[in-house]
Amino acid sequence: MPAMHSPDLPGPLLRRLREILGEDALLTAAGERVAYGFDNSRRQGMPGAVALPTARDQVQAIVAACHAHRHPLVGRGRGTNTTGASVPVEGALVVAFERMDRIVSIAPADRLAVVEPGVLNGRLQDALAGHGFFWPPDPTSAPYCTVAGNIATNAGGPRAVKYGATRDSVLGLQLVTGTGELVRCGGPTTKSSTGYDFTRFVIGSEGTLGLVVEATLKLSPRPAARRALRLLYADVPSAAAAVSRLMAQPVVPSMLEFMDGDCVRLAREVGGADLPAAGALLMVEADGESDTLDGQVQALLRAATGPGLVAAEAAPDEAARERLWAARKALSPALRTIAPGKINEDVVVPVSRIPDLVAAVRALANRHRLTIVCFGHAGNGNLHTNILYDSADAAESERANAAMHGIFDAVLSMDGTLSGEHGIGLAKRDFMARAFDPPTLALMRAVKDRFDPAGILNPGKLLPGEAGTG
Repeated sequence: MPAMHSPDLPGPLLRRLREILGEDALLTAAGERVAYGFDNSRRQGMPGAVALPTARDQVQAIVAACHAHRHPLVGRGRGTNTTGASVPVEGALVVAFERMDRIVSIAPADRLAVVEPGVLNGRLQDALAGHGFFWPPDPTSAPYCTVAGNIATNAGGPRAVKYGATRDSVLGLQLVTGTGELVRCGGPTTKSSTGYDFTRFVIGSEGTLGLVVEATLKLSPRPAARRALRLLYADVPSAAAAVSRLMAQPVVPSMLEFMDGDCVRLAREVGGADLPAAGALLMVEADGESDTLDGQVQALLRAATGPGLVAAEAAPDEAARERLWAARKALSPALRTIAPGKINEDVVVPVSRIPDLVAAVRALANRHRLTIVCFGHAGNGNLHTNILYDSADAAESERANAAMHGIFDAVLSMDGTLSGEHGIGLAKRDFMARAFDPPTLALMRAVKDRFDPAGILNPGKLLPGEAGTG
């Protein structure tokens, strides 16, 4: 039976896409399209069609055709985004990069790798391990998220406190703009003061400026060893003061994770973690050469020691380290058992304001009669605030939405930002007008117009006040 044609794509555009891709790389049947219409935000939209390119010239031709027909398109990795950034609106064409997944080259002498956009983060890490290197971005979804998806949202993870987020580990990009032009920015060197730095500008733009077709990545040597500390505190202010001390001394931890008292309780009571009661928990890790780790761990422990420290436990070997991290890993499964609905926001405040943020979240939880827990990457001030609620209960859903607004208001009042690593997408776009003044937003729109004059690239995402909110 022939595939059902999409009613959302005009006939001339469909014919042109078939010329570019052939029948087996253009999905038009409803049953095939629907699988590409949602992401981890649980938002959903029906793509007009799905293109599966295998080469950059195909991507250029696809974008040029959509530009000519003024038809929207959305780049897609594996749909792990939590903000709706990869959800198609307005019957957009989805350009899925799962067939552009080559690791083009690995150059240990230059500490770089060149990859296509659909390469999975986890697969790249496996390939680099044999050369003694790794790529620092390590989001929770690393085994199945793509490099281009990491680039689109400036993904981070626990290692960002020492190694930075995606923006700090990309040297160059090849990008197809909204007119179908191929633009090269950056290159294979770690230093350059030649012209504008479009590489860092594009990272985090969520596919609104162009589609990445190749990335040159900056690699880091794999540390010989890692050691962990688990620190329990009487309350959040004590733990936050310890974070400030840890980040003010010379030894930079490779990870510095925070859990509030509710998280500790849930990890223990629901997740089965071996944890005593505590008002807050820090997981601290150091990495490097084996003969220097003892000194690093001692320096971190000295900085962590202060008023409110209840208990400190060190991991002498890798097995013990895994046992210490079990509490953090037990948290997410535990949260899933509390309520069917969860709003996970990854806000950022200055490290010194972590106690204020947690206090504000607790006040919102009491006001709206909800469970809200905080955990995350304390060394960057990047906390995940999880609002747990019954999504089938209209009144409770309304209270959860009000609590989310309250969290954003609190974060912005503390000179914080709406997102540290998840991005803006559909979920936070309307809050951008609170985060930036009109002249700044106008400049962002002007840049968007130059990269994408027809406004076809991922419409309705990131910037407020555009059509097509889904």
